[in-house]
Formats: sequence, C-alpha cells, structure tokens
Amino acid sequence: MALVTSALVQALFVGFRRDFQTAFDQTPTDWQKIATEIPSTTKSNTYGWLGQFPQFREWIGPRVLKDMAAHGYSIVNKDWESSVSVKRTDIEDDNVGIYSPLFAEMGRAAKSQPDELVFPLLKAGFSTLCYDGQPFFDDEHPVYANADGTGAVTLVKNHDVDLAARPTNPIWYLLDTSRAVKPIIFQNRKSPVLTSMTRLDDEAVFMNNEFRFGVDARNNVGFGFWQLAYASNQPLTAEHYADARAAMQSSKADGGRPLNIRPNLLLVPPALEAAGRKLLVKDENGGNEWANSAELVTSNWLV
Repeated sequence: MALVTSALVQALFVGFRRDFQTAFDQTPTDWQKIATEIPSTTKSNTYGWLGQFPQFREWIGPRVLKDMAAHGYSIVNKDWESSVSVKRTDIEDDNVGIYSPLFAEMGRAAKSQPDELVFPLLKAGFSTLCYDGQPFFDDEHPVYANADGTGAVTLVKNHDVDLAARPTNPIWYLLDTSRAVKPIIFQNRKSPVLTSMTRLDDEAVFMNNEFRFGVDARNNVGFGFWQLAYASNQPLTAEHYADARAAMQSSKADGGRPLNIRPNLLLVPPALEAAGRKLLVKDENGGNEWANSAELVTSNWLV
C-alpha cells in the first residue's frame, strides 16, 4: 500500500495534467473555420461596430469619420467547468491508472467546447437575435438607402428555409469566412485551466476521502455579420446551391454599395455529407460546375 503524501499527490497531478494536455493538443476542432476569436478582458463585450462595413472614398477635403452604430450588441461571458474526483484509497492501492482516461477525456472536452457553442448557435439562428435586432437568419434584415444608416429601408432575406419542414429537412449553410470577422464570434475571456485541490487537510479529503481536480473556462459566442451566412433546407442540389450563392453575392451595404461577398464554405450535418461531396468534388467527366467552389465542412454538432 502506497503512503499518501503531498509530494505523491502532486506527482500524480503532474501525470494527470500530462494526460489532459496531450488529449487537448490532439483533439481536432472546426470552430476556427467559421468563427473569429475575440479576446475579452471584462464581463462582456459590446460590438457597436457590427453595423459597419468599412469602405474607401475619394479623399477630397477632410476625412469623413463614421461613428460606431449604436446597435448595442453585447456578448456576456459564461463560466464553464468539468471536474473529476480521485479516491484516496485508489492512490493507496496504486490504482490511479484508471483515472488517466478521465483526464484525457476532460482534455478532449475542453478543446472541443468551442465547437459545442459555435455550431449549435447557427442552428439557433432563426430565433437568436444579431446586431440589427433581427434573428440572424431572417426575412427582414433592414438595409438603408443612405450610407449613414438613414433613408428608405429595404428588407433582406438570408435564408431559404421552410420552417414547417424544418424538423424533417436538414439545414445546410453557405458562409463567407474570408473576412476578418467571420459569421460567428467566439469571445474568449479565460482559456481552459486545469487546477487541483490536493492538500491532505482539504475538507473533501477529510470528509469524503477524495482529491478533486477540475478545469474551468470563461467564454461565449455571438453572431457577426448576417450578410456572411445563408441557410437553406431545400435539397442540396446544384440549383439550390447556385441560388444561395447568388443571394449572398447580391448583398449590399447601406447606401447600395456591393459587399463583394465570396461564399467559400459549405457547412452541412452528417446527413448531407454525401450530397455536399457530390456537389463540390469534380466528377469523372469534369462536368460538375460547382466543383471546388467551396470547402465542405461536416459537423456532428448540427444534428
């Protein structure tokens, strides 16, 4: 039977942290493909600039300075945690190897946590508001006649989803991820940190005969520009794909300036992966007109 000492517990923590970090480093993620990471230093960030698409003008006279649009779109950071307890008796019996997979799984979960936030946010885009006060995927995004956000309003649609058929027809998404700000914002206040409570006189050791280990993080997600995303639950065919591209590429900023949207990523749930591959991969005869027109990303988080 091993004598449980502070030095032994700390040595075990070094091993557990190695298991955690190895799994963390080896876990693949996709959220960076559709989300921009924004560092946060406070409880929340306000993105007043989301109402603007910067543009150049001929420099005649003084510079024209645009105020940040007062949309007041804020993302409030949330706290996240995952914890594991290790029985003191398992340390005494030299049976700690059974915990290595748990710490590895904790590392995997910590690395993939942004994926679990970013992709489901798109699914919630029909009911979750973006910077203009409308749902991210909506029929009534306002675009103004004048560049300063005044004048007549044109209502713009960025989806082709039959909501009545939504439960049975899977939704696919066409995105422009080439901009500095992608369709989703991942706001990071605190990256995952693994900590421990391993003092021999800790209350949990005294009361429950166990040592505690945990990882915590602070972050949240929100929407960027709705113009960079289009959703559809029409069949994923060349015809509907072309319609989605055309709708995005016709987008204009306030004042009528073309936004030069370049759809470059097709995001699908697993049920549409085969259709997506057929659409975007060049066929044997070279007859697929949309081959290589976008990157295909399949996400299990869209199920």
